[in-house]
Amino acid sequence: MTDVRNSSTFSLFAKPSFIEGVARVFDFGATLQVYNYSNRPDRKALRNDWEAVGDALRESIKKYGKEKR
Repeated sequence: MTDVRNSSTFSLFAKPSFIEGVARVFDFGATLQVYNYSNRPDRKALRNDWEAVGDALRESIKKYGKEKR
């Protein structure tokens, strides 16, 4: 199974390190909220969502084929 955190679905979300995660515990003003920027976020998000659907379908078809053998 593919790791969803590395898939393109989450490309617009920041991937904080452990240290940043610890710092967020003490960030009461939510000043550490950072997101990746895209000029066309709707188009990119939609494309990434459909890619994730396609990946899930391919994986399911492959698994079904192995079970039928």
